[in-house]
Amino acid sequence: MAYRDPGQRRPAGAQTEWMTLGQAAKYLGVAQSTIRKWSDVGRVPAFYTPGGHRRYRRADLDAFLERSGPGKPARGPLVLVVDDDPQVREVVRVNLEMEGYTVREAANAEEGLAAVDDDAPDLILLDVMMPQVDGWEMLRRVQEQHGIGSIPVVMFSGQLEASAEREAEQRGAQGFVGKPFDLRTLIDQTKQILPA
Repeated sequence: MAYRDPGQRRPAGAQTEWMTLGQAAKYLGVAQSTIRKWSDVGRVPAFYTPGGHRRYRRADLDAFLERSGPGKPARGPLVLVVDDDPQVREVVRVNLEMEGYTVREAANAEEGLAAVDDDAPDLILLDVMMPQVDGWEMLRRVQEQHGIGSIPVVMFSGQLEASAEREAEQRGAQGFVGKPFDLRTLIDQTKQILPA
């Protein structure tokens, strides 16, 4: 084991700790695609290697976390996105993370129910049309286990029937968005129900 003299100073360059994209995303608790977008819009400084790979300084990531505000948690409210389409989940996750939310994904109702039991979210964005157990049944089970309205739910569906929105309201959901949805509408509904 090597011992270092406490009076010995490290060279200035040695104090900088660099992270890869994956390490930085894990450090901030977001998806790699989210930190990539944050870099592109200048929210998190990135440096590029000659091969074009991004590198992040720990000090810059710590400064980013501090900018989230004094006394505020580094991570925003937890939103659970339940949809069997991975592309829909990804686009919703990335955009919500850009707005300051922490996002968890589930590919079906069973995964969604397990995620709710594991760490109850502050909001669920729930697709109606899923194989095996649909969104209506998952909504019923969440309400049965946690109480109606205790976890706000926004339903979304490809069924653009006027009755679908009314049915969502009657079943205790806090909102409904038709699919393919306007992403901005879904984000706005999320922010109204659960400010970041």
